[in-house]
Amino acid sequence: MGNFSRFVAWTVCLCLMLGSVGFAQDVEDEVAKVGELDEEVYSQPVIVDGEEIFVVRGSTALPAEERAELVAQRIIQVAESSEATSIAIRSEKGELGQTIFADGVMITVTTRADADYEQMDMVVLASLQSEAIERAILEYRANRTDEAFSQSTITALVWSGVFALYCALLLWIRKRAPHLVARIVERRTRAIQAATKDIVQSSAVSNIAKFLIRLLVDLTLFTGFYYYLSFVLLSFPNTRPVAELLIRYVTDPIIGLMQGFLSFVPNMITIAIIVAITAWMIKGIRLFFESVDQGVIELRSFEPHWVWPTYNLIRGGLILIAAVICFPYIPGSDSAAFQGLTILVGVMVSLGSNSVISNVLAGLFVLYKRSMNVGDRIRVGDFYGDVMQIRLMETYLKSVKNELISIPNATLLSTEVINYSSKIDGKGLLLHTTVGIGYEEPRNKVEAMLVEAAHRTSGLKKSPAPFVLVTALADYAMNYQINAFTTRGSYLPLLLSELHKNISDVFNENGVQIMTPSYEADTPDLKISETEWDEPLAHETKQDEETPKAKPDA
Repeated sequence: MGNFSRFVAWTVCLCLMLGSVGFAQDVEDEVAKVGELDEEVYSQPVIVDGEEIFVVRGSTALPAEERAELVAQRIIQVAESSEATSIAIRSEKGELGQTIFADGVMITVTTRADADYEQMDMVVLASLQSEAIERAILEYRANRTDEAFSQSTITALVWSGVFALYCALLLWIRKRAPHLVARIVERRTRAIQAATKDIVQSSAVSNIAKFLIRLLVDLTLFTGFYYYLSFVLLSFPNTRPVAELLIRYVTDPIIGLMQGFLSFVPNMITIAIIVAITAWMIKGIRLFFESVDQGVIELRSFEPHWVWPTYNLIRGGLILIAAVICFPYIPGSDSAAFQGLTILVGVMVSLGSNSVISNVLAGLFVLYKRSMNVGDRIRVGDFYGDVMQIRLMETYLKSVKNELISIPNATLLSTEVINYSSKIDGKGLLLHTTVGIGYEEPRNKVEAMLVEAAHRTSGLKKSPAPFVLVTALADYAMNYQINAFTTRGSYLPLLLSELHKNISDVFNENGVQIMTPSYEADTPDLKISETEWDEPLAHETKQDEETPKAKPDA
């Protein structure tokens, strides 16, 4: 039992030792953190008449801000108590540190914390603070003499006179300059107005110029008034703190921006070098593709319409690479706010650009898969027309009705595209149409009539010869399909219309009835035209005269 008690006791002691070590480490960490906090928070400058005298340390019982204010009040109290040009300063060692007296009045105590903060001996620091207090008191008294007040008044009057001239000059400029600039701008923009057919009004441009000139003058006038007020208040010691605040609120940010700009100059030089190299590379690549486009440089298996899309892709890639390289040199690029904004923009782009990215990728496939070129006549679903422009996002068609059709490239990639302008084997396109003829008509006769109608149609080739296919034995008629080759793929609607006209004429000439879709019984008379129209309509004659007919292909 005794051994067990000793074991428990040793265990408790070991735990207490480990706990004390951990507690001591925590205390050291806390002291270090408090020390860092003291350096930032528990110090405050003593300011008299807008001038910083020295810095004092604070404590929880007497914060630094209250201590600095108390020291400043004592200095001012001693300075206002007399108008003498000399002062008795002495320093004595006390319980808390070196006590500084001015004309027998205790001003402050230089403590060990103050000496540690300044990293010097406490006696030396007290001596320096004594000299600063003496200088502040004497300057305070000197600034409030009648001579100093007269000099301050003269300085304020001089600044007022300068500001009056400044205002007069600016007001004269504000009255004259806008009209002068407006007349010059209006005279220069009349040519642009004539070229744009009054879309760009010269008077509107001149009004904008007048507004900008007046705005610039007003901003200059306000800036001058701000600094005039600051300098006048700075001339008098009683209003000097207010002037210090006014100057600090505007001048300090401007100086900070200028210092930041100067510190950014090396990064700007680096960015300028990267931009210059990128621009030089883009210019060289453009010259190369211009040579390819003009035929000076020949690239095997490289389509002519690939030239400028390929150039744009390479240029975009170079610009993107240059932007990535320049990113670390941008001011604030390593800040958390900038990184958070970058992440937010990336998420927004990724969520909102799915269709955009899909259309861009589809546009690349459309450009490089050789399925169509600019000028080809194609059919995409229900859309039929000529390809006007192929872009990354969409493709533009001009329909046969002269309509502009915009088709997303993702639709082109996922839909069957019929190209009527492509040359496969040299025979051309096979134009075809179907008619239904009754079973009572001889098949050879019907086929001969359809071939005759194809021969009458200008634009259809005679070789290879047109041929007829029987596509169906329907309920009320046999379906005959006439097929003929043509190399005029861009005129398919006109060729098909002319073929239909010739089929109708040939069948009427031979007394053969084309069956209607709804057929129930034979009629007593054939449904064909027995007379011919000898006099065409006036507008058809005019249209035939304006539209030259193509010669039949051999």
